[in-house]
Amino acid sequence: MAFLRTICAQRSTTNLVYSYSGSSSNSSSLGVGGKYYYFIGSKVPSSVRQLSYDASDDNDNESELKSTSSSSRRLHHHRHQLQQNHNQYFQPHQQKQLLAKVLFAPVFNHRQLVHTDAAKSQTVTAATIEEEKAIPKKEARFRPPAPKIPENPQRDPLDVGFNDPLAAFKSKTTWELVRAYVVYMICSFEKIVEHNMTLMKLANRVLGNKLFTVLMKATFYGHFVAGEDQIKIIPTLERLRSFGVKPILDYSVEEDISQEEAEKREVEASTSTSSFVNKEDALPQYQVDKTFADRRYKVNSARTYFYLNEATCERNMEVFIKCLEAVAGATFGTGITAIKLTALGRPQLLLQLSEVISRARQYFEELVGGDGNVLNYHKTINDLEKYYVSLGIDNKEVKNFLKNVTSDKEGILHLFPWTGIVNDEFQLSDTFRVPDPKTGQMRRLISQIPPKEEEMFRNMIRRLNTIVKTAEELDVRIMVDAEQTYFQPAISRITLEMMRKYNKDKAIVFNTYQCYLREAFREVTTDLEQAKRQNFYFGAKLVRGAYMEQERARAEALGYPDPINPNFDATTDMYHKTLTECLRRIKILKDCGEDAKKIGIMVASHNEDTVRYAIQKMKEIGISPEDKVICFGQLLGMCDYITFPLGQSGYSAYKYIPYGPVQEVLPYLSRRAQENKGVLQKIRKEKRLLLAEIFRRMRTGQLFYKPKGNYVPI
Repeated sequence: MAFLRTICAQRSTTNLVYSYSGSSSNSSSLGVGGKYYYFIGSKVPSSVRQLSYDASDDNDNESELKSTSSSSRRLHHHRHQLQQNHNQYFQPHQQKQLLAKVLFAPVFNHRQLVHTDAAKSQTVTAATIEEEKAIPKKEARFRPPAPKIPENPQRDPLDVGFNDPLAAFKSKTTWELVRAYVVYMICSFEKIVEHNMTLMKLANRVLGNKLFTVLMKATFYGHFVAGEDQIKIIPTLERLRSFGVKPILDYSVEEDISQEEAEKREVEASTSTSSFVNKEDALPQYQVDKTFADRRYKVNSARTYFYLNEATCERNMEVFIKCLEAVAGATFGTGITAIKLTALGRPQLLLQLSEVISRARQYFEELVGGDGNVLNYHKTINDLEKYYVSLGIDNKEVKNFLKNVTSDKEGILHLFPWTGIVNDEFQLSDTFRVPDPKTGQMRRLISQIPPKEEEMFRNMIRRLNTIVKTAEELDVRIMVDAEQTYFQPAISRITLEMMRKYNKDKAIVFNTYQCYLREAFREVTTDLEQAKRQNFYFGAKLVRGAYMEQERARAEALGYPDPINPNFDATTDMYHKTLTECLRRIKILKDCGEDAKKIGIMVASHNEDTVRYAIQKMKEIGISPEDKVICFGQLLGMCDYITFPLGQSGYSAYKYIPYGPVQEVLPYLSRRAQENKGVLQKIRKEKRLLLAEIFRRMRTGQLFYKPKGNYVPI
């Protein structure tokens, strides 16, 4: 304790405060000498918790209280009481153990050394603090112990017809099977599903919160949601793991706001405050329209965030980080967290950036007389320079523009220095300027953005960087969800740059590609080519898509080409074509002796034909489940007859796991009911298999069967 008092004395003498930022779940904190440390997984008695205080507060209080002797006595008494509390609980040998923990086991990953004297205010990074140099950066966060692996993990043969009820439901109790059957029966009644949100609110008013919660847990909530918080979902995650299935975690709390409120928020958040915006020259696809401002319109299978303010985005970031910590704690690095970029920033910024990307493509197509992405033309900077010279454009600004063009030995990759977009200093307005072939002058591809909106953009990038950095430290993967086509160019561009920054040794960041889009194949191949040429690991989740009806209606109303494939079969063909190209490139990597994991693909589909196609192509090309380059994913409570047989036979299988309080996930449950109404064929098969398994258990006396798996996820 003498040494601790010395530290405190030194802090007072040098007028320094150590401040830490970070979070940790399921832990107790202790503050000593201004530092905060966490004891993971154990409860600290209240007498010890009283030690936890902010030393910087003492500095402020002390300066205010020096003027009166009575106040000084109170301050002295406060510190004396802390000392007594500590001595009461800790014996001398325990004090040494505490000191060792305090000095050598900090869990926070961000430290600042700040002078409290305003005249000497400065920030010093942790790298300059000698005693912390020995602490490896990636050990800053708590890592759970490795799971106990069964000595002889079970593997079952796979029925690719997905007709085996035992394989589908051996992870379920009989009660869970009955509940699933009842839920699917309810989803078969169109009128009930159509008015499900109204009925749930009515039931809540009639029954009261407690009875309504019991009812929901016995039906829809219990079937589609894993639990209320990070602690209560752990049994579900552990059971999934024991049957060979891994989680994609999502905190599924959604705002239940009216259409009018949604439209008001979206219009305000999608309109620039700049007076320099040229609306006459704007591309219609990237402009907000009040008719479609409520982005929930005709969307059942995707969650929607509506921007309110920057503080809300900060809270969303914290929620995503809590998801990462929950996944890391329960899945030991095999889990995934899904995020949306519209949760992290103002949608207007994504609209403007998407428009810039579209204009840049048009600009380059005009220069070369072709159709497609810049990097596909294999044009060099010299080619571009000669073109400008031939037009008589050869000034200092053009030369500076050419210096910033991103290229490699195969040609131009990007017209703009996109690598800077993941940095906080990236300036939107100053970056997107190109030489105008008509005037010979530089012209903007984006309207002048006010400083406040530039700051909002940097905030969005900072939040995303924080999330991905946390995922990297916790060894958890991030899947950036796809959104509407008017946001998607910006989302994909930002996600690709996050891949380039963080996917250096393995795939941490995954992008999502919607195969109902006409451009899906070209977008995936372009991004695969960029990953190859810039040497980073590429991660992709392939989905059919969630916004088809909304996208078609919006395109028709605003007068731009329909971005959606003409029919279901065309979407299936696009999905299979895109997947085959990814598998072909993985095979090339294997044949060349390179790391096949440089390309990682999730087949996120409830369509068993697509899953069968992927399995067949894997066999044809020579890719085994053990290569860990292809995985499969479905929603919790849907298509169990696909997910569990895959996981139990050694394939990498995931369940999308929503969680959150009952009252706050009602919008999510409403969408699940609507989605199931639209896939009656799948429901029919699932109901048939559920009944078959229930009757089998009745015949064999297994009605009280308790699931216990001996599988290990691949």
